[in-house]
Amino acid sequence: MGILDGIVKPSDVKNLNIKQMETLAEELRGEILGTIEKNGGHLASNLGIVETTIALYNAFDFDKDKLIFDVGHQCYAHKILSGRKEEFHSIRTNGGLSGFPDREESAFDAFTVGHAGTSIAAGIGYCAARDKNNEDYFVINVVGDGSIANGLNLEALVSSNVKPKNYIVILNDNGMSISKNKNGFYQFVSKGTTKRGYIRSKRALRKIFGNSFITKGLAGVRNFIKRILNKPSQTNYFENHGFKYVGLVDGNNIKELSAILKRVKVVAREKAILLHIKTTKGKGYKDAEEHADVYHGVGKSLKCESGNFSVALGGKLNELIEKDPKITAITAAMKDGTGLSIVEENHPQNFVDVGIAEEYAVNLAAGMAAGGLKPVVAVYSTFMQRAYDQIIHDVCLQNLPVVLCLDRAGLVGMDGKTHQGVFDLSYLCHIPNLSVFAPNTVEELGNILEYAFKLNSPVAIRYPKNAMLTDNICAPIEDEPWQRVKSGDKITLLAVGPNMLKTALTCSEKCEGVGVISVRRIKPLCEKTLKAIKDTVVITLEENSVIGGFGSYVCAYYQNNGFNTKVKTLGVKDGFVSHGTVDKQLKENGLTEEELFSVIEKLKVSVENE
Repeated sequence: MGILDGIVKPSDVKNLNIKQMETLAEELRGEILGTIEKNGGHLASNLGIVETTIALYNAFDFDKDKLIFDVGHQCYAHKILSGRKEEFHSIRTNGGLSGFPDREESAFDAFTVGHAGTSIAAGIGYCAARDKNNEDYFVINVVGDGSIANGLNLEALVSSNVKPKNYIVILNDNGMSISKNKNGFYQFVSKGTTKRGYIRSKRALRKIFGNSFITKGLAGVRNFIKRILNKPSQTNYFENHGFKYVGLVDGNNIKELSAILKRVKVVAREKAILLHIKTTKGKGYKDAEEHADVYHGVGKSLKCESGNFSVALGGKLNELIEKDPKITAITAAMKDGTGLSIVEENHPQNFVDVGIAEEYAVNLAAGMAAGGLKPVVAVYSTFMQRAYDQIIHDVCLQNLPVVLCLDRAGLVGMDGKTHQGVFDLSYLCHIPNLSVFAPNTVEELGNILEYAFKLNSPVAIRYPKNAMLTDNICAPIEDEPWQRVKSGDKITLLAVGPNMLKTALTCSEKCEGVGVISVRRIKPLCEKTLKAIKDTVVITLEENSVIGGFGSYVCAYYQNNGFNTKVKTLGVKDGFVSHGTVDKQLKENGLTEEELFSVIEKLKVSVENE
């Protein structure tokens, strides 16, 4: 019987000695690795945070204290220790545990999260509510070195030079966000770890902490670090904004970190603490340690795969940059996921990774476009929504030729409700000057990308991770923005994206009089085609919210132009889509072949009875 078998409730960790906690760390790694191998999930981040999570459970009481993760993809050990051990095998499966903290799932998940930058603002908000309600508990944020440089976290850090008591921010420094961190703020706060003085300071810190840390006070430790490193600016930055800075501490050393957390906990009664720890991302699994960016998120059997659309984007941009050096690729800490690693490798001068800062990425692109460059911003659909104001105010208002590539558009499966790419058509199509495209194949993606540069105006291209169609449906986009791929005189299916087009084609083969049109350009609408099919019943299909999406756009066109065309809109229902297989998510939202066939049959009966 292992140590993990005896952990029934969170407080059980407090009863373990150091040796037992170290054994628990290895058992947790084994549990996490085994489960991810079967289900897929976030690997490197979860392996790196195991010891820190155990030390937190040893020092705090999470029956009342609040643990808030930034991003949340490092919460697996937390889930196991917080009473979900028996369910952990179900993580990221239909009806199983979420891969991120979820308030609806457990009281130990203090804040639902899946995007970076939210934790410090949420933590300060929790403290405000606690103090207003005369309650007594600690609020602990765990923030990665990539996340802390996100604009929202920086706003929270500098919002006031007074921070609440009983509040601790743990800066988990592993040198990575998804890809390796290169942003200036990270270099600033972590510069001590790259110097020889860091090793000497660590030894000295252990010596000090071995004495009476509390009686000596944090000021003495701070001044000692200053003398050792002779670089006071790092410490001053956080202390000027209301924190006592403590660091650096080995976050993978349970003995050292547990002792420091217990002492810091006492000092936090008087002043907010920023505890800077150093961890190894991917710890315990050699491949993940050496290639933490590649092993950030993996599929079943620990396979690391990029989508075929992502690979196609990188390849096409690499080809186009050879011909036009003004083209510049921009991403936000996800060069591998968006396929841009090949651009960085072959054309580093035409590649920018801004870190986890989507707003900056789009604003930067606007400035580049205004100055005569041809920027392409590649970000997942769920993260592009964070730059909504920049798309409107900085790009489209000025009609600047920025190309936005929205990867992982549509239903994304196991990443769940924080990551679904089902809102982009709704938040893009109403913006003036912006053209919106949805390729069905990688060949169409390349064709649309070339066309986008010719337009000399804002363009958004949205596509899923993988195409379900081969490259056999691809007339040039400038010739046929909407391509009729099957004729029908009774019902017309307008399909957006490869998944919906495949469903429409398969279903139409079983239905007489049903035509199919591939909608590769969502905005502007192809009015010529809409007029041509106005006397048929129109069904729109999209992997986007049915509210405000392509179907709504089509309905508005017919109504505003006085046509009596009957339109049925199919899309994602009004609600957040939980994790599960894409097939399950499609079925729940009525977007399967069977559901479409049922709708067609009912509409046929309705039309015949009119």
